[in-house]
Amino acid sequence: MIPLIPAEAVEPELPGLTEAAPALDWWLLAPLLTVFAAGVLAVLFEAFVPARRRRGLQIALAALALLAVFGLVLAQMATLPEEGALLAAGVLAVDRTVLFFQGTVAVLALVSLMLIAERRDGRDAFAAQAATVPGSEEERAHIMAGSQHTEVYPLVLFAVLGMLMFPASNDFLTMFIALEVMSLPLYLMCGLARRRRLFSQEAAVKYFLLGAFASAFFLFGIAMVYGYAGSVDFADIRAAVESGGAAVFAGGEGEPLLVMGIGLVGVGLLFKVGAVPFHNWKPDVYQGAPTPITALMASCTLVAAFGALLRVFFVPFGGSVQVWEPMLWTVAILTMVVAAVIAVTQRDVKRLLAYSSVVHAGFILTAVVANSVEGLAGAMFYLAAYGFTTLGAFAVVTLVRTKDGGQEVGDLDQWAGLGRRSPLLAGSLGLFLLAFAGIPLTSGFIGKFAVFEAAVAGGATPLVVVGVLSSAVTAFFYVRIIVVMFFRDPEGEGPTVAPAGVLTGGVIALGVAATLVLGVFPQAFLDRLLPGSEPGAEPVSVTVHQVTAASGEG
Repeated sequence: MIPLIPAEAVEPELPGLTEAAPALDWWLLAPLLTVFAAGVLAVLFEAFVPARRRRGLQIALAALALLAVFGLVLAQMATLPEEGALLAAGVLAVDRTVLFFQGTVAVLALVSLMLIAERRDGRDAFAAQAATVPGSEEERAHIMAGSQHTEVYPLVLFAVLGMLMFPASNDFLTMFIALEVMSLPLYLMCGLARRRRLFSQEAAVKYFLLGAFASAFFLFGIAMVYGYAGSVDFADIRAAVESGGAAVFAGGEGEPLLVMGIGLVGVGLLFKVGAVPFHNWKPDVYQGAPTPITALMASCTLVAAFGALLRVFFVPFGGSVQVWEPMLWTVAILTMVVAAVIAVTQRDVKRLLAYSSVVHAGFILTAVVANSVEGLAGAMFYLAAYGFTTLGAFAVVTLVRTKDGGQEVGDLDQWAGLGRRSPLLAGSLGLFLLAFAGIPLTSGFIGKFAVFEAAVAGGATPLVVVGVLSSAVTAFFYVRIIVVMFFRDPEGEGPTVAPAGVLTGGVIALGVAATLVLGVFPQAFLDRLLPGSEPGAEPVSVTVHQVTAASGEG
């Protein structure tokens, strides 16, 4: 009989129990604690505050919490050591890259909150009572009574908590917890639309089931990596990758575990960013979810997911580039080509923007393949610029409605004549679409230039060629929307434009300003993304991994 453990294998040293509590840096944990405390307080508001006062308190609490998080992140930027720091016994890491992602999530979530809080005719975008059956007498009674579904605000706060934790995770178990904390509230919020309730609930069920499968892949990948490295800590995994595996493996016999682990973990992360072939949830969910929640997912979730993906592939898997680079090459090419081709056939505006998001995920993946500091900086800039632009685009979508001023107009043909009906609104959307297409003097052009330049410097020129060709294809359907809005005669009186409230108008104005400022004056922003990094250096040189590896903590 072959022994399960070779006789010459060294017994692993298991960590012993300790009675000492881990040292906590409350200052660096403050952004997470602020959002968590606000979420708990918001739940208490739901339970104890009278319904007539609840909505205002919830909005104020969520806005103050997100503003506080952004202020704390800015203050930490000024005080954080250049090498970063480890928190809570090494399960969280904070460096300038992590703070950038956290600050970006906080700002984009605050802008998304403006869309979520907007009301028209005394009603917001959410169901009067989500627990009722769509079309039932009970639902109609709640609508007539003017019931408000304010549970969305604590759900937003808990989702943001997961988004802040996701890129800051320093081991896989913490990252899995952050993934679920981020995802579960989003599953619920996708089913809360006031109109087209069955469609919204269908989107929520699809997102939940596919998200559960992706989380299972991610968890199985963690198990494989743990089997290979004997740890879930990022520094320990990187050390194991560089030394050929844990002590039990001699001669590299554990490499199949590493390959399977990287592949399965990659499935979980690529699902969250919506890369092909893990993108099928995006069009259905984006179309069925309430548009303010779609905007939240299209901006904040993408930033958090890419922050985690960049950290995983650059830190624990940074020593195994030869293993994961062909996989990401294939995924990036499929994402850019397949999504661009399918997008050309779309007639619904929200589905078209969903496929646009998939294509942009492929563009950002070229920066991951570059495996350099410049690629990391390019991806960070791209995510911030795209976040503001897509929020502005979805804000416009909330204003274009059917003739009776009811639900939003989805079919592209019904947008004909919008340029005559509301030239300012159509012009704003036209600017956002040109930015998506990468036209010069917009933030989209600078973002694409940054990631493509990094990919060329990293030896991925063929990937850039595919990206440029895909950009040409995507430009077609972006321009098609502009042509429909400005150069096609409408059927009848054309679309109805709902009056833009202060909040929705503010979102559109912020999107326009960010698109132009980051397109015309990008250098001041790019120069400060990764200060002190050497050109061409590996991304790990600007992450907290160097602290972990040097000190042996974690």
